[in-house]
Amino acid sequence: MSTVEIHASFQDEQSAMEALHKLQALRVVDVYGLHENGRLTATIEDEVADRAMRLIEQVGGSITSGQLE
Repeated sequence: MSTVEIHASFQDEQSAMEALHKLQALRVVDVYGLHENGRLTATIEDEVADRAMRLIEQVGGSITSGQLE
C-alpha cells in the first residue's frame, strides 16, 4: 500500500475544518496541521488521492504539494 502526502491551504479555518471532516470520511491514514491557520496535511492511500485532491479544491483549498511515500 503506497500513500500520498498532500499539503493544502485554505482561506479560513471553517474551510479547513470542512475539508478535515470530509477527508476523515474518506478513511485517510492521517490528517494534521494548523486548521485554525487554514493549513492541513493529509496522508492518504494512493487509490483515494485523486478524490481527496478534488475534495480539497471543492471546499476552496489550494494544494501546495503532494507526493508519493
